[in-house]
Amino acid sequence: MSSSSSLSRDEKALFILILGALTAFGPLSIDMYLPAFTQIGKDFQVSIAQVEWSLAAFFAGLSIGQLFYGPLSDRYGRKRPLIFGMTVYIAASIGCALSTEIEMLVAFRFLQALGGCAGMVISRAMVRDLFNHSESARVFSLLMLVMGLAPILAPIFGGYLLRVSDWHSIFWLISALAALCIFAVYNWLPETHRTETAPRQTNSVLSTYLSILQDPTFTWNALAGGFAQAGMFAYITGSPFVFMELYGISPDHYGWFFGLNAFGLILASQLNARLLKKRSPDQVLRYSLRVTMLAGLALFGSSLTSTLMPGGFVQNVGLMGVTAPLFFYIASLGMVFPNTTAEALAHQGHRAGAASALIGTLQFVLASLASLTVSLMHSKSSLPMTSVIAFCGVSAMISQSLYRHHGLRSRQTV
Repeated sequence: MSSSSSLSRDEKALFILILGALTAFGPLSIDMYLPAFTQIGKDFQVSIAQVEWSLAAFFAGLSIGQLFYGPLSDRYGRKRPLIFGMTVYIAASIGCALSTEIEMLVAFRFLQALGGCAGMVISRAMVRDLFNHSESARVFSLLMLVMGLAPILAPIFGGYLLRVSDWHSIFWLISALAALCIFAVYNWLPETHRTETAPRQTNSVLSTYLSILQDPTFTWNALAGGFAQAGMFAYITGSPFVFMELYGISPDHYGWFFGLNAFGLILASQLNARLLKKRSPDQVLRYSLRVTMLAGLALFGSSLTSTLMPGGFVQNVGLMGVTAPLFFYIASLGMVFPNTTAEALAHQGHRAGAASALIGTLQFVLASLASLTVSLMHSKSSLPMTSVIAFCGVSAMISQSLYRHHGLRSRQTV
């Protein structure tokens, strides 16, 4: 197994760049086809609400798939399961491109997520393999910088791609990008896990997961990050309707709204890396989650006001009333994600793959529920999206408060 001290500065930079690209396949697969929702609906002669099911299926695949890659990477090393997962991702992406009805697209999106989640799970585990608690929080912040480019560029590029081609080309493109990523993993990514120290009994996987959940540091921080992320995915699910249908934003301009929020996330993640030089991840979380909660509540309040008081000044500033709180909510996640992840994995070094998988599953189960709730509540207002985001922001803050009350107390008494 490698260690952070054994890697040169250039090797560390390449390591973080490749892991960032692997992690980015999640947002890339989600965000690039968002501007195509209207076109997909017209092609398949279905509503946007039905197209949103392809997004919910992707979230469900991410939730389920991660449970398998964690134990596999603990047992067989990080690279082989990673390459297998990306190969599945490519095959499913080609299936998406060839889909001729909405049911096919939904099914292949589910398979696409089952493959693509390998990069998300294993990249977190590899960071924990090489870096200690404080260092890993800073590295996760750097990964946010690389990963954050995907939400900025993907919907913008997807929107412009629709001008010269159709939605099928989006899936052909991400298939090619995944193939390049496999080449980089095979040739340049080091193996970071000693397989000879891995558990040999596969029937202990369930007991391993149950044991991890008994650690309050893991559970409450994973839930705090999960609820915060669920709010972001409620935004991802609802924003095509809110921006393009409700406020009349064109598909190519929609990408710029989406990119602005992702840019805020990148700035916050780099501020987080600087703050961690003087403060602990837990200290930064106390303040960043307050911003998450307050921004969510402000977003809901603005949406409720414009819905109950249509017309006049309130209606004219409705778009700004949505975009401003959304910016602060999404930006705050640049501090929430790295620190909740680092805190949750702090005591899980010997089973980092399984713990990373469980983090991802908890988070994307919540994301799937948030996405599904927005779809089921679909109406002619922004309230379905904004109410779910507000709920998630409050729940994230409550989870962190419960950790501070119960988790820290249990650690102090050990």
